[in-house]
Amino acid sequence: MKHASHKATKASGQKFSLAKALFASGKGSHSTRCVRAVQAAGGDAVTLGLDPAVAEKINEIAPQSRRAIREAARAAERRSHILASASLAALVGTAATAVAFTGNDENLNPLLADPATTTTQIKRVNVSDTVSRDEARTPLESSVAQQSTADGGEWALSNSDNSLDTKLMNRNTANNPVVSQLVDQDEAVLPAGFNPNHEVGTETNNYPWGQCTWYAYQRRAELGLPVSGNFGNGGMWADSARSLGYWVDNTARHVGDIVVFTGGQEGASLLYGHVAIVEKINQDGSIEVSESNVKGLGEISQRTFSAESASKLQYIHY
Repeated sequence: MKHASHKATKASGQKFSLAKALFASGKGSHSTRCVRAVQAAGGDAVTLGLDPAVAEKINEIAPQSRRAIREAARAAERRSHILASASLAALVGTAATAVAFTGNDENLNPLLADPATTTTQIKRVNVSDTVSRDEARTPLESSVAQQSTADGGEWALSNSDNSLDTKLMNRNTANNPVVSQLVDQDEAVLPAGFNPNHEVGTETNNYPWGQCTWYAYQRRAELGLPVSGNFGNGGMWADSARSLGYWVDNTARHVGDIVVFTGGQEGASLLYGHVAIVEKINQDGSIEVSESNVKGLGEISQRTFSAESASKLQYIHY
């Protein structure tokens, strides 16, 4: 009994010592309590009967050695630097994006604007080329008087003293550029109310090939002065053109005018009449014409009419 009691007492003493080691107060990382707590968190949790999660928590809050504390502080400082660097990088990226969206407007983006600079070179000036500040200078009143005299000319649109040639200016609304130029030249003699944009007539040459009418239509088209393809026989052209608004009279005025011969006039057919094109107007009033079917069907020939004969013919202008 005494032996058994002795063992019981010894076992009881061991339990008491373990409890004292765990819960007794102590300071420092090498105290009994700290060592036991670390052992429990490191794998003695089963021996002490602690839950593994509780043992892990104890390991986190267990007192550390001075070296462990210093290493933990350095690790925390490094993490702080990393976070600060990441925050700074994010801030710079945001600023760069904002600058990119603002564009290159100097008012909106003054930081990127590069103000223009001007470089001035100082050139040495000879004394003889400047006005000296001596008493030999021309009085101000005299200079003003001379300038006033020199400015007494007239205004001009160019450096030349020649007046503008108003004939070169287009003063009408003709759609056809050739007609427009001719209208400007004939402004003083145009019929009252003449419309340069009158109807021209059909745009198809419906005249028989080789006839005088067929040639007149073709030649006028070449000169930029179209006529109708349905004016009828040559002797009818003056009346047909006049009905559409063409200017028709008895004076040859321009190259391209149509000469109209009535039946029998200057050898024209008594039944059909004839037409030709003015190719030249001479100073004496005579005219030179080109025509077809005078010497044969489709044959182009020329004739000259005196001023007296020319004055008896009719002319279709434009």
